[in-house]
Amino acid sequence: MRKLIYGMNVSLDGYIAAPGDDIDWGGPPSDELFQFWSDRLRATELTLYGRKLWRTMSSYWPTGDQRPDAGPAQIEFARRWRDMPKVVFSATIGEVDWNTRLVTGDAVAEITRLRAGDGGPMDIGGATLAGAAARAGLIDEYVLATAPVLVGGGTPFFTALDSWVNLNLVETRTFPGGVVLTRYETRR
Repeated sequence: MRKLIYGMNVSLDGYIAAPGDDIDWGGPPSDELFQFWSDRLRATELTLYGRKLWRTMSSYWPTGDQRPDAGPAQIEFARRWRDMPKVVFSATIGEVDWNTRLVTGDAVAEITRLRAGDGGPMDIGGATLAGAAARAGLIDEYVLATAPVLVGGGTPFFTALDSWVNLNLVETRTFPGGVVLTRYETRR
């Protein structure tokens, strides 16, 4: 069985996006934090995206390595991102590109099928999609890079659950700018 990991940057008050889907509240990540996320991408075999996060990622990373201000880490990330197999879950997106497959049907059923298969770890991104997977008990690990900022509302990292999920702390790490990374595994 594959491991399913949900990880994102999050504000101290628990949001991945401020009101209006603003994700600029954290500013650019430090080189160390960016490298952490890049290393996670390298260790991932498949990435699952919800519609909003897919639109954000696909509007930047296909050509992220061609931007004049792209450093070595951004160039490496963009190339990995393009090559990484991806699945997008959306009933409204018409088509996808960059080594990506579109799923318009039951997301939980497809994630369950993918998770039950052989292979390396899968990352899931997007609060709505991850919330559905969490309610179904499919997430094995949570990774939060918590920035020292309060945004007051927006899209929460955690959505409402039907029951408690007990976790074990696996790692805590501090990055420049006061960002604290915490990694938890689901207690089964």
